[in-house]
Amino acid sequence: MNAGATGADVSSWKSNSDLPSIDRQDPKFLVIGEILRPHGLRGELRMRVLSDNPERLAELDAVYLGESPNDTTPERRALHGLRFNKEYALLRLEGCRSRNDAETLRDAKVMISMDQAAPLNDGEYFLFQLLGMKVVTEDFQVGTVKDVLQTGANDVYIVESDAYGEVLIPAHAETIVSIDFDAGVIRMVLPEGLLPTD
Repeated sequence: MNAGATGADVSSWKSNSDLPSIDRQDPKFLVIGEILRPHGLRGELRMRVLSDNPERLAELDAVYLGESPNDTTPERRALHGLRFNKEYALLRLEGCRSRNDAETLRDAKVMISMDQAAPLNDGEYFLFQLLGMKVVTEDFQVGTVKDVLQTGANDVYIVESDAYGEVLIPAHAETIVSIDFDAGVIRMVLPEGLLPTD
């Protein structure tokens, strides 16, 4: 990887405060899962779990369904049942009584309101807090976090870069140097060959 070939040089930045600031509104909802498909014939739904605390899902009385955490009109549905099948959750929701009902909810995001979220421990953060943050290396600015993919093994940052286009960066202990939420900066060491050298 040619670290200083393109990208904005950060060697002259005196402090994190010299980096561009982030202007974003925190979402009102937190995604805890995604509906994959119907399960069976009686309206049960198979959900991919996107929560670090899946055991807390059974404590919920209701969830919200929508397209994203920024959805202004998510649909509230009472949660009538939840059980786990391997790494997936199987849900029974209010008004979902048949396979046809379940089909209409395919790909919906399953959310809770932010005030329902479990308190964070030291060093923990919500993935949405990474959106809009600047990714920098020791030598240059790569770009801005546009989205975060959860792959199971590790998260992957989707970074929008003026110099490189869309860059997928694996996020784990070997690539993340530090995350500074106050400054809006993620300092990383990029894997060799991740960025084009031309």
